[in-house]
Amino acid sequence: MYSHTTVGANDLARARAFYDTVLAPLGLEVRFLDESIVGWGLPGGRPQFLVVRPFDGREPSPGNGSMIALLASERRLVDACHAAALEQGGRDEGAPSLRPQYHENYYGAYFRDLDGNKICVVSHHRE
Repeated sequence: MYSHTTVGANDLARARAFYDTVLAPLGLEVRFLDESIVGWGLPGGRPQFLVVRPFDGREPSPGNGSMIALLASERRLVDACHAAALEQGGRDEGAPSLRPQYHENYYGAYFRDLDGNKICVVSHHRE
């Protein structure tokens, strides 16, 4: 569906420590790393989730109303990612729960990472 998504960070080492823990339940691993970018993905390629220092050299900032939603194959993985995000210093933006206003099997959780980027982890599967 998509090639990759990108969020900005001030401190890539800090962002990597945060996302290594948060993305582990989804099976995402670091696929590449250099001084300006760290990228996670599934074995074999895409899609990828990237954290970068902005190329224009300015401070990164989250967009108001923008969010990235990561797909989980099971509801327990939504719970695990959300718990990991909060344990790593992320800010809660919505605890894991069914959200039938979207559809009957939408089970999602929301958090902000250490740089304020809003992330959703969602399962669309019946339990």
